[in-house]
Amino acid sequence: MEIASTGFRDARVALVTGGARGIGLGIAAWLLVEGWKVILADVDAPRGQQVAEALGEGAAFVAMDVADDRQVAAGVAATLTRFGRLDALVCNAAIATAHSGPLESLPLAHWQQVIGVNLTGTMLLARHCAPYLRARNGAIVNICSTRAHQSEPDSEAYAASKGGVLSLTHALAISLAPEIRVNAISPGWIDARDPHQRRAEPLSEADHAQHPSGRVGTVEDVAAATSWLLSPNAGFVTGQELIVDGGMTRKMIYR
Repeated sequence: MEIASTGFRDARVALVTGGARGIGLGIAAWLLVEGWKVILADVDAPRGQQVAEALGEGAAFVAMDVADDRQVAAGVAATLTRFGRLDALVCNAAIATAHSGPLESLPLAHWQQVIGVNLTGTMLLARHCAPYLRARNGAIVNICSTRAHQSEPDSEAYAASKGGVLSLTHALAISLAPEIRVNAISPGWIDARDPHQRRAEPLSEADHAQHPSGRVGTVEDVAAATSWLLSPNAGFVTGQELIVDGGMTRKMIYR
């Protein structure tokens, strides 16, 4: 592939999927502050374009359905054309609705869509990005979920997809070693709403108090963890899961 000449070749470049809002946007903004160049990928093209323009020259947007092999390939190619290199992949795009109704009435189409976006999409991104990440001794961070470990009723599709992402993470870490490190972050309750929504409908004191950390998580909590896993400071860390949940999965709860 011919790579266009740009002025960004000395800056590290990250591809962040699901980057138009929420955790993905928080990760992209954090990396930009740290001097990275970032490609935001999302199915929401109008919002993605708007966000990338607001983030400044170091950010760009590509439309991408991560479950579509051709769109993933095109998005990775666009990243290389725009910035000339790829140092990191953050697989954050997901159908995030955990509850899909009773198992007996779970539509097969919904199951397949959730698995396709959340799990197959993660694999497709790793497959298409691997040659470029290998050339830079890069890293992958997959955004998983504490629902890979524990569940509420009627969440089979989401739980299965995130459990698959967790297993895929350590499989990729072994297959792509030693040139590419692969890790997962499993967030708990993260208030990923836009700032105006958080101000209009603040969470309750009880929401915060139930966490051993004393508060619900923020997108910045996940972004900081992602930044560390992508950095040389985590050079001896691969195939691992970092749980960012305010301690909730370690809390024994009795009724």
